[in-house]
Amino acid sequence: MAKRGRLFVISGPAGAGKSEIVKKLLRKHPDVKLSVSCTTRAPRPGEVDGVSYHFVTEARFEELIAENAFYEWAHVHQNRYGTLKSVVKQELDAGHDLVLEIDVQGCLQAMAQDPSVTGIFVCPPSRENLEKRLRDRGTETEESIRVRLNNVAGEVAQAYKYHYIIIHNDWSEVPDALDIAADEVYAIITARRLELDSRRDFLDHLSATLRG
Repeated sequence: MAKRGRLFVISGPAGAGKSEIVKKLLRKHPDVKLSVSCTTRAPRPGEVDGVSYHFVTEARFEELIAENAFYEWAHVHQNRYGTLKSVVKQELDAGHDLVLEIDVQGCLQAMAQDPSVTGIFVCPPSRENLEKRLRDRGTETEESIRVRLNNVAGEVAQAYKYHYIIIHNDWSEVPDALDIAADEVYAIITARRLELDSRRDFLDHLSATLRG
């Protein structure tokens, strides 16, 4: 029987670079899988339905809530996001370590209901850098940028509830900042794989053979 996979939830303020880190992680380490979330927001340029997100209407999202289909869901920045239970269960049961990129509300929900979840919070190096990243996207209105920046203090205050903190540095100051952040996330995944609970079956077998 395959060892059950672990769920690693990555969140942090909008513009901190979560998506870029996750994309880099998945390119470098195909042994890690991505859980694709549902959202009611419109796709951004380059995003693909079923790959970036499952893009659904408000009405369909309400139906999924009524069906109790979500592992977690939250209302964030005027849109709603949710993780389907069926997606998480299928991947973990198959033994895959799963990365879930969601908002802070959703991560706290996930950690509260499942102690095995590993919470990873991605921080920008400064408020100024965060605002620059949001503006450089070219997809946010002034109102959207203001809403997101106003939410940052509250989101960072929740970081103390997480297991790990990743500082995603300014690319102009640390050119390989993205690689460093992705490598740090993978180091966390590797460390969890080496914990006693992951090696217990091996130790039991080795101990039995040594006893003769």
